[in-house]
Amino acid sequence: MFPAAFLIAIGSLVQQRLDAAGAPGAAVAVTIDGEPWSAGIGHADLDRTAPMPVDALTSAYSITKSIIAAIAMRLVDEKAIGLDDPIQKYLADLPFSTPVSIRQVLNHTGGIPDYGGMREYHDAVRANPGKPWSSAEFLRRTIGDELLYMPGHGWRYSNIGYLLLRLILEQETGLSFPSLVRHMVAMPLDLKTMRAMVSLRETGVLTAGYSTYLSPDSPPENVVPQYHPGWVSHGTVAATALDLARFLNGLLAGALFTDPALVEEMLLEAPVEEDHPWMVKPAYGLGLMTDPGSPYGTVAGHTGGGPGFATAAYRFPDIAGKPVTIVALVNRDGGDTGTDIVFSIAAHLAAHRPPR
Repeated sequence: MFPAAFLIAIGSLVQQRLDAAGAPGAAVAVTIDGEPWSAGIGHADLDRTAPMPVDALTSAYSITKSIIAAIAMRLVDEKAIGLDDPIQKYLADLPFSTPVSIRQVLNHTGGIPDYGGMREYHDAVRANPGKPWSSAEFLRRTIGDELLYMPGHGWRYSNIGYLLLRLILEQETGLSFPSLVRHMVAMPLDLKTMRAMVSLRETGVLTAGYSTYLSPDSPPENVVPQYHPGWVSHGTVAATALDLARFLNGLLAGALFTDPALVEEMLLEAPVEEDHPWMVKPAYGLGLMTDPGSPYGTVAGHTGGGPGFATAAYRFPDIAGKPVTIVALVNRDGGDTGTDIVFSIAAHLAAHRPPR
């Protein structure tokens, strides 16, 4: 059991971050040397009438990239695919002929375009939030016959790259994305709440997530009943904060692989030429945002964000001599509130030493 003073301090710290962001609440999980703690902090609704439940489910958004990467590495472990295989080996109908390896797609160095900056995409979401583009439509609208740069000679974040990975994984296993998540990640790590969401009906299990994204000129509203998860091209999962912490711990402990060297492969960094408020040396591994310059050792995890939610999950190998994993799931989008909460807790633990 963690001391009461520790729990009060963490709760106060999280509430300060929520207040600064205008967010109602967050589900937070912390594991220190494997010992778990989780809590709902703040509220589940904008009216501040219902407390945020500890087991709140949110869309993980781009934390899902780490899950897709974990599944890909399991297939690498089984020799079903190769990290340095060109994706054209598996997807013969791509319009560009320049070879791009699975490794380069995993670490965003393949030059694959994306839709994040496309006004056409955002207009389509707002016009029809319940009817997403199909995978084929995403590819048709984003991928041409030229890459953004020669693979291996640049870095550009790409959701479409992870859509291509998902298509390869489904094709090579014969399993749907929900089945891949269930059988290759959730069941092996005993993550009872983790599931992929592929319909509006399935998002009914999520806590309310507030946003102005669908109606920029209106007050924040709960967008969960309207926003189809298929607008995230590669797919998205839902899980509690504690199950996401367990996932990250299991992944980085090598619990999903027979070859322990695959964890080291995932941590090999591609430099990211961008500033980050919390990272010393921002980099990207295979499905993992990393910071090899961190005073806590090589920090690894991922952030996520989309209509209704801001999420973050990171593992810190050495905070005052102990491995710490922190997850924050915030029920209001905008900014990096989840990341701010995670790294603020890490800084607090480093300054005050984790409880024994």
